[in-house]
Amino acid sequence: MNLEEYKGVYVFAQQVDNEISSIAFELLGKAKDLAKDLNTEVTAVLVGSGIKGLADQLAEYGADKVIVVDDPELKDYRTEPYAHALASVINQYKPEIMLVGATAIGRDLGPRVSARVATGLTADCTVLEIGDFPLQAVPGQEQLHNQLLMTRPAFGGNTIATIACPYNRPQMATVRAGVMQKIEPIKGAKAVVEEFNPGFTPDNKYVEILDIVKAVTETVDIMDAKILVSGGRGVGSPENFKILEELAEVLGGTVSCSRAVVDSGWKPKDLQVGQTGKTVRPNVYFAIGISGAIQHVAGMEESDIIVAINKDADAPIFDVADYGVVGDLNKIVPKLTAALKAEIAAAK
Repeated sequence: MNLEEYKGVYVFAQQVDNEISSIAFELLGKAKDLAKDLNTEVTAVLVGSGIKGLADQLAEYGADKVIVVDDPELKDYRTEPYAHALASVINQYKPEIMLVGATAIGRDLGPRVSARVATGLTADCTVLEIGDFPLQAVPGQEQLHNQLLMTRPAFGGNTIATIACPYNRPQMATVRAGVMQKIEPIKGAKAVVEEFNPGFTPDNKYVEILDIVKAVTETVDIMDAKILVSGGRGVGSPENFKILEELAEVLGGTVSCSRAVVDSGWKPKDLQVGQTGKTVRPNVYFAIGISGAIQHVAGMEESDIIVAINKDADAPIFDVADYGVVGDLNKIVPKLTAALKAEIAAAK
């Protein structure tokens, strides 16, 4: 493998029902940073059917070039044709870096594609940067420069691993949603659009979709919330979440929770914050009755302001909190809600 042939930072621009997923814009934002360090361009790979018209959106969020793979076989996501499409793009264009969102689709697609193009894949990354490998120079070993350093939680979140892929290309990573920042859209931006179709020959590996049933849910996406009132095991019971819901209502926020709450069956998985849940970046994050295990902190530490309420003064959550209150949440939260109601009423 001639590593010098591989150039550019590529992003798999996931779309569902001809609507680009938010993760694609987040990855383009990070790709711009990486491309700047490498003095190269950002390319989005758009796969689907009848999707060429989405290219301008990708340009507005940072794509210099968009490769469109458009075919009726790609109308709905299926593993085999999508893997064939993305692997063919990689073999044809030889990107130095390939980023894929760690969504349900990306977690299925990424490993299959990496195997086909004979490279490594680092899954569920939370940090991506360009640097040297090994991180510290080792006597007798060449230190390689301009490598993609991919950082992810390991061993249940109890340690952080930084991984490189120095001898194969592309350097591939799946990245958790909500971790990277979108850029402010550049209105009217245009990208170079190139159509590429490797050809599709359906065989017995092609799944036939008989029906698509869309789930209807009234759950608010906590990743979009500006204010989150999050509860942990310390809330005590599912009924006790009522006091958190009242606080959230006053603030115009949304209730979320820790993994312990989901495991106990008190709240649905969609509301879970943390390493095995969702990564959030609200303006204000209330951590109520949450101890602050590293697995939870990994999903909310980028919040602008963190307010912790816990009866244990030594709880790890206070290490990341901007404001902390030690005491019984059953007394503190209702008083806070009442005070906010009074403040809002007085302001009217």
